[in-house]
Order: sequence, then C-alpha cells, then structure tokens
Amino acid sequence: MPEATTATGILVLADGTAIRGRGFGAEGVAVGEVCFNTAMTGYQEVMTDPSYAAQIIAFTFPHIGNVGVNPEDIEATNPHAVGCIVREDVTAPSNWRAAGGFDAWMKLNGRIGLAGVDTRALTRRIRELGPPNAVIAHRKDGAFDVDELVALARDWPGLEGTDLAKPVTTLQTYQWDEGLWRLGSGYASPSASEVLLRAPARSTGSADLAGARPGTSLALGEETSSQRKRVIAIDYGLKRNILRNLVDAGADVTVVPATASFDDIMAHEPQGLFLSNGPGDPAATGEYAVPVIRKWLDTGKPLFGICLGHQLLGLAVGARTTKMHQGHRGANHPVKRLSDGRVEITSMNHGFAVERESLPANARETHVSLFDGSNCGFELTDTSAFSVQYHPEASPGPQDSHYLFERFVGEMAK
Repeated sequence: MPEATTATGILVLADGTAIRGRGFGAEGVAVGEVCFNTAMTGYQEVMTDPSYAAQIIAFTFPHIGNVGVNPEDIEATNPHAVGCIVREDVTAPSNWRAAGGFDAWMKLNGRIGLAGVDTRALTRRIRELGPPNAVIAHRKDGAFDVDELVALARDWPGLEGTDLAKPVTTLQTYQWDEGLWRLGSGYASPSASEVLLRAPARSTGSADLAGARPGTSLALGEETSSQRKRVIAIDYGLKRNILRNLVDAGADVTVVPATASFDDIMAHEPQGLFLSNGPGDPAATGEYAVPVIRKWLDTGKPLFGICLGHQLLGLAVGARTTKMHQGHRGANHPVKRLSDGRVEITSMNHGFAVERESLPANARETHVSLFDGSNCGFELTDTSAFSVQYHPEASPGPQDSHYLFERFVGEMAK
C-alpha cells in the first residue's frame, strides 16, 4: 500500500534501501542505474548527454541548477539521463545566459529530480558497492508504494549486456557544419560557400528547449567543402560538441546511424571515420558495430574513437571490455599521456573499460588514468587508428586534449 509522508520524492534501490527527499521536475517513476558525477558545472550538458541514457545521476557538487538553463548548453535535442539527485534545493537562476530555471526545464522534459539527499553518503555507497539499479519517483502527495518500487528496481536488467545505442542514435543520415561557441558570437556558422543542414531529432526523448541562439554568427573561415576532409561520424549516442570540434579542426562531417552498414558509409567516399561516444554495454553494441569497424580498418584510412567508440575499436582488434566497479564520471580526471608524460585534465563518463592485458601486439597504449591506472587510450601501429576513453570536446583542461581532433584531420591530410 502507498505510504504517505511529508517527502515528495524518493530513491529506492534494488536492495530495498529507500532514500527520501524533495521531488522536483516532472512527477512520475523512472528506473535506471545510479551513478555519481563530480563536475561542478555543466549539469545541462550532462543531463542531455546520450551516454547517460538509463542512468540516474547523483551530483556530488551541492549547488546544481543555480545558473539555470539555456538553449545552447545541450549535447542533444532531448535529455537522456532519466533523473538526477542533488543536495540542495534548486534555486532561481542567477546567470546572464540563463533562459529559464532548471526545475521547469526538468519538468518540461519529463525528467525527475530529487533534492535534500545526503549525496556524500550516497557517493560513498556507490564507491564501495558499485552503482545500484534503482527507481526514482516524484509525487506531490508523497504516497509511495515502496515494495512496488523495490520490485521494479530488482526486475530491471541493468546496463550490462544491454545495447542502448540503437534507442538514442539518429534515425537518418545528416550533415553537420556548426562550429565552436565563442563569447559574443554564439556557435560558428559555416562560411557562405557551404550549405547549412541542421541535425534532425533523435529517435527518443521529450520536449526540446525552444529558443534562438543569441548573438551574431561567426564564419568558420574561407574553406569550402571540397577543401575540408570528409568524415563519417557514426552516431552511437554522440555529443554535439564533438561534431563542432571536428568542424573546427577542418572536417566536413556527415553523421550516420549506429546501424549503418559499411557500404552505406563508403557511399559517401569518406577520408576518415569517427566512432562516437554512447551508452550501454560495448559488447552488445559491438555485435553489429565491430564488423563494420573491421572492414574500415582494412581500408587503411584514418579512424578516431571517443569513449564507446574507443571500446568498440578495442573489441574490433580483439581486446575485451569489462564493467567497472563504479565507473568514471566527472570533469576533473587526470590522464597521463605516455609518449611524453604530460598530464591532461579530462572529462569522463563511462562504466566500461578496455582491458589493457587483452590489447593485441599491434595496439600501443597511449593514455592511462591517474586515478586507478585503467586504460584511457591506444593506437594501432600498423594503420592510422587511435582512440581515447575520455571526452576531449568537453574542454575541462580547457584545451589539453584538443590536439586529438587536429591529429585526426592531419592524418587524413597525409
């Protein structure tokens, strides 16, 4: 029977633990895996990152929502995280770029929030026991049937063995030529000689945050499409700022669905292939992605992968991936570049990792995490292919890792 309390929100773990708080955003019930994110900013980008599909995010920074939301700071048309957990109540926005409040944005997009939670204790639990399957719920009357919610959490299959790329990928092929954001100008628009084709909506999600981009457009330069390097980006759940960085580095980008065949890709006569980030178990997505990647490697043309794309490249060359105990999620992860010992401050969001010991002889490790020593990058020694586990486009360093995009385009120019 529903149990009435003064709490309007609740998080129920599969082991029966119930954590009550104050609900915000949309009312309803959602199931997912609880993970924690250590970033102090960028909560709107995090909520819209397709890599967070089927996850409930516990933000370790206590003040989430205080800068509001705007139509620019999104990584996809719709949010993909199913909900979030915060320490303090969401306040009215205080930022010159704000176009609305976080609470209203969550409600508009059908996402559930839970405030008033001891996020430090929850984070320590995840660190010790791993990310649990759970249900997050919000009701204004505070009447929750805890037993029913526990059963829902226990019945959810979890992320391991689950392909989530198909639910979040684009439904059609499209061209992307929007560049990086600059203060006072907004996102860079293509030069006059190029045709602008905006990205379509993804296959799932809720309402979009309407609003025009402020400021005047900024031309990308004098390059024409013929001078740019033709790149196919496979969308396993990609972030928009990855595409902007590719454009800024000199790529002419065409995005294809996760299920695109090798023939579909080659029909565009690409000079390079990009493997995007995305959610879910790489082994499940690899069932249809790996054969395509292997055929591409046989062409000898450049390949670059990020996050899930890194893991899929690993699977394609015979390595193994494994579910991590707690995963890496945040904007302050130090990664060591083995070629020269330089440390890059990186943004990460992944719950699976490539097993270093399983890499083949023609794969050279290039980056390692300074938090736990896990693999964060490798390159092939017999062809132009490399990948990293972290997100260079998120710019936490802020530009420590932008050289990767330049390297990829430079490989195509050779």
